[in-house]
Amino acid sequence: MNFGILIFAVLACVVVVALFLVVTFNALVLLRNRYLNAFSQIDVQLKRRYDLIPNLVEAVKGFMAHEKETLDRVTKARATASDAAGVAAANPTASAVQALVGAEVGLIGALGTFRGRVEAYPELKSDQNVRQLMEELTSSENRIAFARQAYNDSVMGYNTKRETVPTNFVAGPFGFAPAALFAADEFQKQAPLVKV
Repeated sequence: MNFGILIFAVLACVVVVALFLVVTFNALVLLRNRYLNAFSQIDVQLKRRYDLIPNLVEAVKGFMAHEKETLDRVTKARATASDAAGVAAANPTASAVQALVGAEVGLIGALGTFRGRVEAYPELKSDQNVRQLMEELTSSENRIAFARQAYNDSVMGYNTKRETVPTNFVAGPFGFAPAALFAADEFQKQAPLVKV
């Protein structure tokens, strides 16, 4: 009879451990999928902005012919950020997201310089097409900020869950790597002022 109780106790422990593993694994999958979805929302907004930039550069090219260096800097920064976004969208690992953050900081710096140069041209500020594109760019920046906040909230939930005991005993062996935040501090340092 003691042998039967021992077998029952062992089976009960196995069932409890198996249930713990299943529940914990599923919770981590859910949280990982949430942050991946949140990243895809950032990607959508970044693509929207990347598509606006060439139109804006083209619209001001005639007015800012002698500002070729500024326009080239914006174009190159956009290409670099777009490439980094493509890599991160394919697989948003911590290193890919950090590379994207670096590229975005460069783009925001280039756009800040560009916007400052636009301010020096009154005819640009009064051009309806340029004003509309600048407003759309500002709207895109706001959408990116909201998407970035949602992503960072999702990453924080996921990372907190995967780092806490006892979940951390499941996260490592099952390959739940840490996710990187989309570092808002870097963007706030580079945030351009927009006057339309």
